[in-house]
Amino acid sequence: MERYRERDLEILTAIEEGRPLTQRVLAQRLGVALGLTNLYLKRLASKGLIKITEFPRKPSARKRLRYVLTPKGLLEKSRLTYEYMSYSLAIYRRTRETLREALGHLLHGQGLKRIAFYHTGEAAELAYVTLKEFGLEPVAVFERDTGGSFLGLPVRPIAEALDAELDALVIATFERPESDIAELTRLGVPGEKLLTLRRRLPAGGETSRT
Repeated sequence: MERYRERDLEILTAIEEGRPLTQRVLAQRLGVALGLTNLYLKRLASKGLIKITEFPRKPSARKRLRYVLTPKGLLEKSRLTYEYMSYSLAIYRRTRETLREALGHLLHGQGLKRIAFYHTGEAAELAYVTLKEFGLEPVAVFERDTGGSFLGLPVRPIAEALDAELDALVIATFERPESDIAELTRLGVPGEKLLTLRRRLPAGGETSRT
Protein backbone atom coordinates (compact mmCIF):
# COMPACT_ATOMS: atom_id res chain seq x y z
CA MET A 1 0.00 0.00 0.00
CA GLU A 2 1.49 3.34 -1.01
CA ARG A 3 2.47 5.63 1.84
CA TYR A 4 0.22 8.50 0.81
CA ARG A 5 -2.79 6.16 0.94
CA GLU A 6 -1.81 5.15 4.47
CA ARG A 7 -1.67 8.85 5.37
CA ASP A 8 -5.13 9.39 3.93
CA LEU A 9 -6.48 6.49 5.98
CA GLU A 10 -4.83 7.78 9.17
CA ILE A 11 -6.31 11.26 8.69
CA LEU A 12 -9.80 10.04 7.79
CA THR A 13 -9.76 7.69 10.79
CA ALA A 14 -8.68 10.49 13.13
CA ILE A 15 -11.44 12.78 11.87
CA GLU A 16 -14.09 10.06 12.09
CA GLU A 17 -13.27 9.49 15.77
CA GLY A 18 -15.04 12.76 16.44
CA ARG A 19 -12.70 14.07 19.14
CA PRO A 20 -11.48 17.70 19.04
CA LEU A 21 -8.74 17.75 16.44
CA THR A 22 -6.31 20.54 15.62
CA GLN A 23 -3.73 20.48 12.87
CA ARG A 24 -0.99 20.45 15.50
CA VAL A 25 -2.47 17.41 17.25
CA LEU A 26 -2.91 15.66 13.90
CA ALA A 27 0.68 16.47 12.89
CA GLN A 28 1.96 14.89 16.10
CA ARG A 29 -0.21 11.83 15.52
CA LEU A 30 1.10 11.44 11.96
CA GLY A 31 4.67 12.28 12.90
CA VAL A 32 4.99 14.93 10.18
CA ALA A 33 5.48 18.69 10.00
CA LEU A 34 2.56 21.03 10.66
CA GLY A 35 2.78 22.53 7.18
CA LEU A 36 2.63 19.11 5.56
CA THR A 37 -0.45 18.24 7.63
CA ASN A 38 -2.12 21.38 6.33
CA LEU A 39 -1.40 20.31 2.75
CA TYR A 40 -2.81 16.80 3.42
CA LEU A 41 -6.04 18.28 4.79
CA LYS A 42 -6.44 20.71 1.90
CA ARG A 43 -5.94 17.88 -0.60
CA LEU A 44 -8.57 15.70 1.07
CA ALA A 45 -10.94 18.66 1.14
CA SER A 46 -10.35 19.37 -2.56
CA LYS A 47 -11.25 15.74 -3.33
CA GLY A 48 -14.51 16.13 -1.41
CA LEU A 49 -13.52 13.61 1.29
CA ILE A 50 -13.66 16.05 4.20
CA LYS A 51 -15.32 19.37 4.92
CA ILE A 52 -13.44 22.14 6.71
CA THR A 53 -15.57 24.69 8.52
CA GLU A 54 -14.75 27.59 10.82
CA PHE A 55 -16.30 28.15 14.23
CA PRO A 56 -15.51 30.42 17.19
CA ARG A 57 -15.13 28.97 20.67
CA LYS A 58 -16.29 32.30 22.12
CA PRO A 59 -17.71 35.38 20.43
CA SER A 60 -14.45 37.26 20.98
CA ALA A 61 -12.15 34.32 20.29
CA ARG A 62 -10.18 33.61 17.14
CA LYS A 63 -12.00 31.25 14.80
CA ARG A 64 -10.98 27.59 14.78
CA LEU A 65 -11.37 24.88 12.19
CA ARG A 66 -13.58 21.81 12.38
CA TYR A 67 -13.03 18.76 10.16
CA VAL A 68 -15.91 16.50 9.17
CA LEU A 69 -16.00 13.42 6.95
CA THR A 70 -18.32 13.69 3.96
CA PRO A 71 -20.34 10.68 2.69
CA LYS A 72 -17.68 10.35 -0.02
CA GLY A 73 -15.01 10.40 2.69
CA LEU A 74 -16.73 7.62 4.63
CA LEU A 75 -16.78 5.45 1.50
CA GLU A 76 -13.12 6.18 0.80
CA LYS A 77 -12.15 5.33 4.38
CA SER A 78 -13.94 1.97 4.10
CA ARG A 79 -12.19 1.25 0.80
CA LEU A 80 -8.76 2.21 2.17
CA THR A 81 -9.34 0.14 5.31
CA TYR A 82 -10.06 -2.94 3.20
CA GLU A 83 -7.04 -2.22 1.00
CA TYR A 84 -4.80 -1.80 4.05
CA MET A 85 -6.03 -5.05 5.63
CA SER A 86 -5.43 -6.96 2.40
CA TYR A 87 -1.97 -5.41 2.07
CA SER A 88 -1.10 -6.22 5.70
CA LEU A 89 -2.17 -9.84 5.35
CA ALA A 90 -0.08 -10.22 2.21
CA ILE A 91 2.94 -8.70 3.99
CA TYR A 92 2.48 -11.05 6.95
CA ARG A 93 2.29 -14.12 4.71
CA ARG A 94 5.36 -13.14 2.67
CA THR A 95 7.49 -12.22 5.67
CA ARG A 96 6.58 -15.43 7.49
CA GLU A 97 7.40 -17.48 4.40
CA THR A 98 10.73 -15.69 3.94
CA LEU A 99 11.77 -16.20 7.56
CA ARG A 100 10.68 -19.84 7.58
CA GLU A 101 12.77 -20.45 4.47
CA ALA A 102 15.80 -18.69 5.97
CA LEU A 103 15.49 -20.52 9.28
CA GLY A 104 15.03 -23.82 7.50
CA HIS A 105 18.28 -23.39 5.60
CA LEU A 106 20.09 -22.17 8.70
CA LEU A 107 18.93 -24.90 11.06
CA HIS A 108 19.05 -27.86 8.70
CA GLY A 109 21.68 -30.21 10.12
CA GLN A 110 23.53 -27.41 11.94
CA GLY A 111 21.86 -27.40 15.35
CA LEU A 112 22.03 -23.63 15.64
CA LYS A 113 19.96 -22.24 18.49
CA ARG A 114 21.23 -18.83 19.62
CA ILE A 115 19.03 -16.51 17.61
CA ALA A 116 18.29 -12.88 18.52
CA PHE A 117 16.09 -10.07 17.16
CA TYR A 118 17.09 -6.60 16.06
CA HIS A 119 14.07 -4.28 16.56
CA THR A 120 10.84 -4.70 18.47
CA GLY A 121 7.19 -4.38 17.49
CA GLU A 122 4.75 -6.24 15.25
CA ALA A 123 7.42 -7.56 12.90
CA ALA A 124 9.37 -9.00 15.83
CA GLU A 125 6.18 -10.59 17.19
CA LEU A 126 5.63 -12.31 13.85
CA ALA A 127 9.27 -13.45 13.83
CA TYR A 128 8.77 -14.82 17.34
CA VAL A 129 5.76 -16.90 16.28
CA THR A 130 7.73 -18.28 13.33
CA LEU A 131 10.73 -19.07 15.54
CA LYS A 132 8.46 -20.96 17.94
CA GLU A 133 7.39 -23.23 15.07
CA PHE A 134 10.98 -24.48 15.00
CA GLY A 135 10.91 -25.07 18.75
CA LEU A 136 13.19 -22.10 19.43
CA GLU A 137 13.12 -18.99 21.61
CA PRO A 138 15.09 -15.79 21.01
CA VAL A 139 18.02 -15.42 23.39
CA ALA A 140 18.23 -11.62 23.14
CA VAL A 141 16.51 -8.54 21.74
CA PHE A 142 18.49 -5.53 20.51
CA GLU A 143 17.51 -2.01 19.46
CA ARG A 144 19.10 1.36 18.79
CA ASP A 145 17.22 2.95 21.69
CA THR A 146 17.44 0.60 24.65
CA GLY A 147 15.28 0.25 27.71
CA GLY A 148 12.25 -1.74 28.75
CA SER A 149 11.64 -5.31 27.76
CA PHE A 150 10.22 -7.25 24.83
CA LEU A 151 9.10 -10.89 24.81
CA GLY A 152 10.22 -11.07 28.44
CA LEU A 153 13.78 -10.09 27.52
CA PRO A 154 15.56 -6.81 28.27
CA VAL A 155 16.06 -4.64 25.20
CA ARG A 156 19.83 -4.23 24.86
CA PRO A 157 21.94 -1.81 22.76
CA ILE A 158 22.77 -3.25 19.37
CA ALA A 159 26.52 -2.85 20.00
CA GLU A 160 26.28 -5.69 22.52
CA ALA A 161 25.27 -8.11 19.75
CA LEU A 162 28.94 -8.55 18.92
CA ASP A 163 29.61 -10.13 22.32
CA ALA A 164 26.45 -12.25 22.46
CA GLU A 165 27.89 -15.22 20.51
CA LEU A 166 24.84 -15.41 18.25
CA ASP A 167 24.16 -18.00 15.58
CA ALA A 168 21.85 -15.56 13.78
CA LEU A 169 20.36 -12.09 14.14
CA VAL A 170 16.87 -11.51 12.71
CA ILE A 171 16.31 -7.97 11.38
CA ALA A 172 12.69 -7.73 12.51
CA THR A 173 11.14 -5.03 10.34
CA PHE A 174 8.59 -4.94 7.55
CA GLU A 175 10.57 -2.15 5.88
CA ARG A 176 13.36 -2.80 3.40
CA PRO A 177 16.30 -4.26 5.38
CA GLU A 178 19.23 -2.92 3.37
CA SER A 179 19.96 0.07 5.64
CA ASP A 180 19.91 -2.16 8.73
CA ILE A 181 22.17 -4.68 7.00
CA ALA A 182 24.65 -1.91 6.19
CA GLU A 183 24.51 -0.63 9.78
CA LEU A 184 25.06 -4.07 11.33
CA THR A 185 27.84 -4.88 8.88
CA ARG A 186 29.62 -1.65 9.87
CA LEU A 187 29.33 -2.73 13.51
CA GLY A 188 31.05 -5.98 12.63
CA VAL A 189 28.14 -8.44 12.57
CA PRO A 190 28.94 -11.06 9.88
CA GLY A 191 26.57 -10.80 6.92
CA GLU A 192 25.94 -14.55 6.87
CA LYS A 193 24.42 -14.30 10.35
CA LEU A 194 21.78 -11.76 9.32
CA LEU A 195 18.25 -12.96 8.58
CA THR A 196 15.58 -10.68 7.13
CA LEU A 197 11.79 -10.71 6.93
CA ARG A 198 11.94 -9.42 3.38
CA ARG A 199 14.10 -10.81 0.63
CA ARG A 200 17.14 -8.68 0.00
CA LEU A 201 17.48 -6.69 -3.17
CA PRO A 202 19.64 -8.33 -5.85
CA ALA A 203 23.20 -7.11 -6.27
CA GLY A 204 22.20 -4.70 -9.04
CA GLY A 205 19.79 -2.91 -6.71
CA GLU A 206 16.70 -3.78 -8.74
CA THR A 207 13.41 -3.38 -6.92
CA SER A 208 11.59 -6.40 -5.54
CA ARG A 209 7.94 -7.03 -4.84
CA THR A 210 8.72 -8.78 -1.55
